[in-house]
Amino acid sequence: MNLTVQDIGPCKKLLTFEIEAEAVNKVFDEVEHQFQKEARLPGFRPGKAPRDLVIRRFSREIGEEAKQKIIADYYKAGVKEKNLEVLRVLNVEEGPCSKGQSMQFTVTVETKPDFELPEYRALPAKRELRVVTEQDIDGALEVLRQQRAQFPVVDRPAAQGDVVVVNYTGSCEGRPISELAPASRSLAQRTGYWVELTPGSFLPGFAEQLIGVKAGDKRSVTVEFPPQFHVAPLAGKKAVYEVEVTEVRERVLPPLDDEFARSWDAESLEKLREGVRADLQNELNQKVKRSIRNQLVRALLDRVSFELPESLVQEETRAVVYDIVSDSQQLGVSKETLERQKDEIYAYATRSARERVKAAFLFNKIAEREGIRVSPEALQARVATLARAADKPVQQFLKELQESGGLERVAEELLHQQVLDFLQEHARIEDVPPGTLQQPDA
Repeated sequence: MNLTVQDIGPCKKLLTFEIEAEAVNKVFDEVEHQFQKEARLPGFRPGKAPRDLVIRRFSREIGEEAKQKIIADYYKAGVKEKNLEVLRVLNVEEGPCSKGQSMQFTVTVETKPDFELPEYRALPAKRELRVVTEQDIDGALEVLRQQRAQFPVVDRPAAQGDVVVVNYTGSCEGRPISELAPASRSLAQRTGYWVELTPGSFLPGFAEQLIGVKAGDKRSVTVEFPPQFHVAPLAGKKAVYEVEVTEVRERVLPPLDDEFARSWDAESLEKLREGVRADLQNELNQKVKRSIRNQLVRALLDRVSFELPESLVQEETRAVVYDIVSDSQQLGVSKETLERQKDEIYAYATRSARERVKAAFLFNKIAEREGIRVSPEALQARVATLARAADKPVQQFLKELQESGGLERVAEELLHQQVLDFLQEHARIEDVPPGTLQQPDA
């Protein structure tokens, strides 16, 4: 076998194989022998037909199987000989294959990037020294009070902070919004809709114009949509809503006492404050941890440069775009807005994908050097956690992961988390005052 390897792109190689006639003949002999053993021809017992007759009868099948065996066997041997770490085969070009003749074929492959690990111990990071304050706890308790608010109907003009229940119909430039934006029904017309009378609670300026209304009142409300409004047909335009008020409701917050605490399964207000403090501290710890890890990953990425397999980058880019679009649609962003921003979305997704792919190769190489491995117990525990989150039996969820190839992704995510644990354990972390980092989670 004569094998030449040519670099033809980032992490892409062209392997050209030349197989001598003698080696080709050997494979043909093996395949012919196997066909003779298994052939069933009229007038002969299985495996007893003359070899020449079998070759004439199955010449096309023998030639095809011999060719595929030559390609498979010599490709495997060539990859081993050249110490290539192949990620995937992109293309195979088969040359003519005949007994008594040499054969040539080419294989285009994508390989893992070849790079030297930078120094990854003592990576720098900053940690903000933040603690949970009484003010933080008071703020969290106020949020809990808001969640337990009651809204009794009152017979008086609506004031700021109240809720009014309304029916409304909107028009824009003399046309019903239902015609301009048929997919946005909630912007066109609603019945029994609760509007909180606080600035910006619904549409721009809508709530402010309802201060002072009473049940039974009718009012025209003018709204000016911002230029970047997520419903494209309404962006930058004025709309008029005909509003009928059916009820005025007052927001009544429960007193902050032991009875309120018990509504949150706490023995007393003091115990509730302790629980809130613990939750806030855990949230703060997780935020600081994410900040440190993001800084470590950024420092690691900046220390080395190498080419990346484009097919992996493209796959990851598609995944990032899918996540962005899905999350945006759940937040109510229209298809028109997403289409308008597609270039920006794709540019961001490509940058993010390249960093993710690069980080994955770095993490895997660090894991190999440091002997970091995912134990079966850790993988099993993670699968169980994911199964509970999906509300599925563990064995069913595990089977679905195995069938979809998802188990490997879960194992790799766990491995990368363990590498991040290692990097954080060996990092050079500087404690800084609160507010020092502009974007602690970036």
